[in-house]
Amino acid sequence: MREDGAMGTQMQIGEVAERTGLSLRTIRYYGEVGLVTPSSRTEGGFRLYTEDDVARLELIMTMKPLGYSLEEMSEVLAVVTELEHGPTAARRDSLTEQLVTIRASAAERRERLQERIAAAESFIARLDGHLAQSDR
Repeated sequence: MREDGAMGTQMQIGEVAERTGLSLRTIRYYGEVGLVTPSSRTEGGFRLYTEDDVARLELIMTMKPLGYSLEEMSEVLAVVTELEHGPTAARRDSLTEQLVTIRASAAERRERLQERIAAAESFIARLDGHLAQSDR
């Protein structure tokens, strides 16, 4: 980590990978597609990330298991980022409405995921039943 006055604490990609559990390749890919671009670079061209960048990566990691596409992730990140940067009152209302819609979608995705988990549990229970029969 290094301290860079106006930018605050910055990390190179390796430290970000270690903190998030993401691979270097994945972090670079998210940069290439515009989800999380490095906040700056060193004179030698090394990517530098801030705590805000790490928070964006962590948010992406929570969306991924829910099946969000890259485009959907980008939309969510845009709304969250704009809300965090203090929009005007009129814009805040619009962003809040968008956030309510995003939350409803996330709840639906969670429900579908819970249904898949229940189906997996049922399948495992059936297999356990077959295993118990074969042990007799």
